[in-house]
Amino acid sequence: MSVLVVGSMAYDDIETPHAQVNDALGGSATFFSTAASYFSPVNLVAVVGEDFKHEEIAFLRARGVDLDGLTTEKGKTFRWKGRYLANMNDRETIYTHLNVFQTFNPVLPEKYRDSEFVFLANISPELQYHVMTQVRKPKFVAMDTMNFWITGSLESLRRTLGVVDALLINDSEVKMLSEEDNLFIAARRVQEMGPKTLIIKKGEHGALLVHGSSYFHCPAYPVESLNDPTGAGDTFAGGFMGYLAMAGEVTEDHLRRAVVFGSALASFCVEDFSIGRLQSLSKADIGARVESLREMTRFSEDTRWLAGR
Repeated sequence: MSVLVVGSMAYDDIETPHAQVNDALGGSATFFSTAASYFSPVNLVAVVGEDFKHEEIAFLRARGVDLDGLTTEKGKTFRWKGRYLANMNDRETIYTHLNVFQTFNPVLPEKYRDSEFVFLANISPELQYHVMTQVRKPKFVAMDTMNFWITGSLESLRRTLGVVDALLINDSEVKMLSEEDNLFIAARRVQEMGPKTLIIKKGEHGALLVHGSSYFHCPAYPVESLNDPTGAGDTFAGGFMGYLAMAGEVTEDHLRRAVVFGSALASFCVEDFSIGRLQSLSKADIGARVESLREMTRFSEDTRWLAGR
């Protein structure tokens, strides 16, 4: 099955303690589509400006990404510049130029409206809800959000949360949204707003899946060559949703495996700037990293201790 993503395509200028790159291909839809395409066909909806170099995404077409939902408007493409601090977790935004993204009005091509798996990337909750009015009978809808929307568009965000199945959010944002300090109580409060599945991103500490009343934690793969964290969350989402679309159904087992595949893809993303590392992956590369994550969480039962109880 295919997966629909509605998000941004952008050019990024990135500074890290070790390097600097300019005009790197970025945006939530770019990272998501690249990752998801390893598992399922992708339908992409985004907007770019006249300065966008379409040949840079020829590889997406080659990977089965349908770009009929990508529109080009008069003006410049969304641009962002950020600087990462020494710990490579914290960053500061130097500038954000929305350009044509400021008036983005996602209209789904007719053939996208029957999409069964839908990902609403980090755009305004009003636009996310607008997308939901256009899809007919989705099987599973996940959305992303951030502190900007929690503090500035809470009412609209709550409305959108009420019509989706899953929310991808980081640990500080779930506490902010719920107004709870305890992460597990916070997750329950957010579930009451609508999404019964939460994927709480914890950066270098992995990801926590909360599905109904059950929990599953996947550690982060221990990356030694950390070069650029930009897009890791969207790459995670692409691996997660792409795997679910490939599976064709949403069960707890599939959700758990999807989190592991998402974590594996995200670990590749941070090894290079932009989507550089993601473009050259093989099925064997991904499988080996998934196996490493599985091995990191495996332990055997101590039958001697149990027998002595």
